[in-house]
Amino acid sequence: MSAREFTVLSREWCHLCHDLVAALAPLAEELGWSYRVVDVDQDPALEARWDELVPVLLHGETELCHYHLDEAAVRAHCGRVGNTL
Repeated sequence: MSAREFTVLSREWCHLCHDLVAALAPLAEELGWSYRVVDVDQDPALEARWDELVPVLLHGETELCHYHLDEAAVRAHCGRVGNTL
C-alpha cells in the first residue's frame, strides 16, 4: 500500500459500493491520492469484520466513512496526515 492510498472495502453486487467509488474517484484524483477496491466476499476475515458496514473507506487501519462518501471527513483526514507522509 502506498502512503497516499485509500482502500475501499466493497462487494461486487453492492450499488452503494459502486456509488462510493464513483464519488471517491474525482476527489482522490484532486487530492493526488490513489485507491484500491477490495471485495470483502473474497476474504472471510474482512467479511466477518466489515460485513454490514460495507462499503467502507479506509486509509490504512483508519476508517474514514462507510455507506456513503463523507467528503469533509476525507478532506480533513488528508489535511491532517498530508504533511506527515
